[in-house]
Amino acid sequence: MSFHARTQDAAAACPLNSDPAARPATDDPLRMKIPNALQPLIEDGIIDRVVRQLKSGKEASVFLVECGSSIRCAKVYKEAEHRGFQNLAQYQEGRKARGSRDERAMGKRSRHGRKQSQEEWKNAEVDALYRLEAAGVRVPKPFGYYEGVLVMEVIADENGEAAPRLNDVQPTPEQAREWHAFLIRQIVLMLCAGLIHGDLSEFNVLLSATGPVIIDLPQAVDAASNNNAFRMLERDVNNMRSYCGRAAPELLDTQYAHEIWKLYQLAELRPDTPLTGEFVFDAASADVGDVMLHIEEARKEAEIRQRGRDEAEAADSSD
Repeated sequence: MSFHARTQDAAAACPLNSDPAARPATDDPLRMKIPNALQPLIEDGIIDRVVRQLKSGKEASVFLVECGSSIRCAKVYKEAEHRGFQNLAQYQEGRKARGSRDERAMGKRSRHGRKQSQEEWKNAEVDALYRLEAAGVRVPKPFGYYEGVLVMEVIADENGEAAPRLNDVQPTPEQAREWHAFLIRQIVLMLCAGLIHGDLSEFNVLLSATGPVIIDLPQAVDAASNNNAFRMLERDVNNMRSYCGRAAPELLDTQYAHEIWKLYQLAELRPDTPLTGEFVFDAASADVGDVMLHIEEARKEAEIRQRGRDEAEAADSSD
């Protein structure tokens, strides 16, 4: 199979480019066993060598790889039984399988259906990255998808090292306000492109030399066809509010999720639509069901944060 048609030459795109001879001895290819999933890419000349493992999470492992004069990331997705993502069905709602047979099999959870679900899960991130990058969202630049491996831009910090997660950074109040405004605008850009991240938190935003970069999109939600769309948008927005609000407490009083969604429902949301963070709730519409939904969302937020902590610990232990 040939490399993804959208592969492109961008030797200068990655800030981690360096002279191979100057790299530390720990990057010696003789010391790095090539993962099975990356062997076909080596054989086909898509990547020249595996430098080292960058991250190992519950859904995927990420490796630094050398492609010509560039250093890029290769994301290797784990098999479904090894993934830790919960409640997969609510994220896949609204996605269309490639054929009616595949769609029926996925619904019945047959062996073929499980295989198709796994492929749809992988393809969702690839499609979302291309779609969001074209819409101006700051995500890692994708360079291609080959046999279950996503090759993309390395996100670097100001020192040229792998960028930290927001969770690993303590912002000043001014930085928190700046990052929050930027991330809210990214959420708007995503929604204007028809997508909701669905799992956005400080654990899957990297802080590059030029600002926050959103990562990990296999669970991206179709805003128009998923019944859980607003709940996931609200959770994404509120996760960013909670993180930035620890340094800038005034952000905790904002209601961007409801404001954004209302504009979206009215077909009035644009990438540059001015936002206030204010929203007037209809007290008459509140009921027990709404209260229970918010309790459930709080529980899910706690699960996301715990999963993020677990993955952060796993990544730290693999260094």
